[in-house]
Amino acid sequence: MSPPVAAPTPLLRRYTAWSLDAAAIGVLVVALMHRRLCEALETCGRAIDALAQAMAALMQQTLDLAASPAALWQAWMADPALQVAITALALAITSLTLPTMALFALLALVWFTGFEGSRWQATPGKRLLGLQVVDDDGLPPGYVRAGLRTAAGLLSWVSLNIGHLMAARAPRYQALHDRIAGTHVVRLTDAPMPMPARLWLVLQPPVFCLLLALLMQQLDRSVAAALDATLGL
Repeated sequence: MSPPVAAPTPLLRRYTAWSLDAAAIGVLVVALMHRRLCEALETCGRAIDALAQAMAALMQQTLDLAASPAALWQAWMADPALQVAITALALAITSLTLPTMALFALLALVWFTGFEGSRWQATPGKRLLGLQVVDDDGLPPGYVRAGLRTAAGLLSWVSLNIGHLMAARAPRYQALHDRIAGTHVVRLTDAPMPMPARLWLVLQPPVFCLLLALLMQQLDRSVAAALDATLGL
């Protein structure tokens, strides 16, 4: 079988494939950490409630003093109860995100290395989008090169995605981690993206906005409840 011809792969197509894989990995993370995630979310909820109560109590105290905005701000920053609440919330968020991100990164390393280093040369997301990973000679990358590509992907993320945007630059069309590993992402078909992939791509912004709205609603409820309790309503 002759190696596939390297054709420029649109960034949107590459992102869609990655997001499908990331969603699958995310499901695995939730399944493996379900109990811990629930406990961490409950801890975050309690920390948010405590912070809202501290803010409401301090707001009542400072408003009674009829001080200037600058004096109010200084009082807020110096209040020990508020600082304790902020620290508790930061610790709760850290305990939620760090283990989750660490497990996600570990599973992603295994996922991308295993699939891209196999005879498929592609993750399930890439296969659905008709993409494949090859080395600079158009040959299978193997597990070592695929692992290097996955590990180097961290540099593309920490560069504020500049490393990913490099894939749009001619003539190489390689992301930063592709250049480091000596790989290319090529298209095996000129067919448009499948309808499920298009639907998945279209649904991402509204789902993100919905989750953000739910979070803001929860924060609003916590603040409102704290103000009611403080004011005796």
